[in-house]
Amino acid sequence: MESKPAYGIEELAKAGPLRRTYLFQAIKEKRLIAHKAGRRTIVTHENFQAFLRSLPVAGPAKRSDR
Repeated sequence: MESKPAYGIEELAKAGPLRRTYLFQAIKEKRLIAHKAGRRTIVTHENFQAFLRSLPVAGPAKRSDR
């Protein structure tokens, strides 16, 4: 996905791996910060990156200081 200032929910869902239902649930639970522009729900690039970083790590975490 190209880096843009903000994305629509449909755009994020099409780029994957998360589906629109999951994204809207994360917004509802205030885990993903979104904004309204008229009827559109948009997520800034920074907020989406922060959300992805906040997701749990699968499996044992690797230490980067080794």
